[in-house]
Amino acid sequence: MSWAVVRVRGQINVKPKIKETMRLMRLNRVNHCVIIPENDTYQGMLNIIKDYVTWGEVDPETTQIVLESSGKKSGRENFTKADLKDSPFKTIKALSKGLSEGKATVSDVPCLKPVFRLHPPRKGYEGIKRSFKEGGALGYRGGNINQLIRRMQYAEA
Repeated sequence: MSWAVVRVRGQINVKPKIKETMRLMRLNRVNHCVIIPENDTYQGMLNIIKDYVTWGEVDPETTQIVLESSGKKSGRENFTKADLKDSPFKTIKALSKGLSEGKATVSDVPCLKPVFRLHPPRKGYEGIKRSFKEGGALGYRGGNINQLIRRMQYAEA
């Protein structure tokens, strides 16, 4: 499996350790999203930045929506199927399935930028100072990350 990680809170009064961890994960701004494999290294990094991001297991359909609408290559050009010629994947659907199952990473496609810049979610966040378990938007949310990302892509939730 893979996780989709979305930065929810800004950069004011962030401790240096948290700021460095978010820089390493390329989460430099609010509403930036990255897709990372599920392993112990990233789990430790997520525990450090849990008060500033939300994450969960991403499904292939949501990954495909993100790649098609927010996927960019260098020069701010949109990512298309033609850009997959240098990768082992033939279609965006195959790439999204590989990403969501953890069999591939974003770096397997050389021209694809690793960060997806999303819109703010429709109807807003639930609350950026409380965890998801307490009714807020922060921390681990499991499969509900797909609904949030679809709200941020303005697709059907």
